[in-house]
Amino acid sequence: MKQITSVQNPFIKSLVQLQEKAKSRRQSGTFLIEGQREIELALKGGYALEEVLFYPEICTESEARKLSPGNLIEINKEVYQKLAYRDTTEGIIGVARSRNLSLETLKLGNNPLILVAESPEKPGNIGALLRTADAAKLDAVIIANPKSDLYNPNVVRSSVGCIFTSNIAVGTTEEVIDFLEKKSIAIYCATLQDSTSYHTQDYTTASALVVGAEATGLTQPWRDAAKQNIIIPMQGEIDSMNVSVAAAILIFEAKRQRGF
Repeated sequence: MKQITSVQNPFIKSLVQLQEKAKSRRQSGTFLIEGQREIELALKGGYALEEVLFYPEICTESEARKLSPGNLIEINKEVYQKLAYRDTTEGIIGVARSRNLSLETLKLGNNPLILVAESPEKPGNIGALLRTADAAKLDAVIIANPKSDLYNPNVVRSSVGCIFTSNIAVGTTEEVIDFLEKKSIAIYCATLQDSTSYHTQDYTTASALVVGAEATGLTQPWRDAAKQNIIIPMQGEIDSMNVSVAAAILIFEAKRQRGF
């Protein structure tokens, strides 16, 4: 079994680039997964692991082999601390191959309920949206005009790995609208303009709930394409809330209507 004990090792340097730079992840087609639960979910979601690195004082070789029988690399504390992204970790890091997340890969059943997020500003918000969608067992999540690649370590961490088991795709706003219209999926946009209260609408047919960036909201093409613009009535002094909280309110109202 291979061992690496130097942070100057070229392979380790390449992994640091994967951790830090979207360009490196895009060019190599790989990314890092940190933590046992996250790696398990990636394997469950059909992701391929190229290597698994483990620090034996935290994660034993036998524990690592349960996740990856081959391609194990033992690393020391210095190397592990160089690669580890989280403060509390489990001593194991996987190098995984990314997947095609184009709209054409989405597999939808009859009468889908979909969450669409346009240009979420922070990787942590993407992760929180994915966790909410997972909790509600939505049919799909689509990110329109993403500002961060979905294999950003903050997305993986904040989604607690459910990014790997979610039915997820990315595309431009125009591509996503066209995709939804061609599949006769009604569009409901959370926006202040020309809106009605969210609970007055019927989401029991094929529906897409669309949320925008907290700072700027949804762009005009979404408002134009909507079957109905919807709003969550505010009773306080502010007129908006965290995007993942807003999405959760809309999603679970739709689920309530569907009897789940």
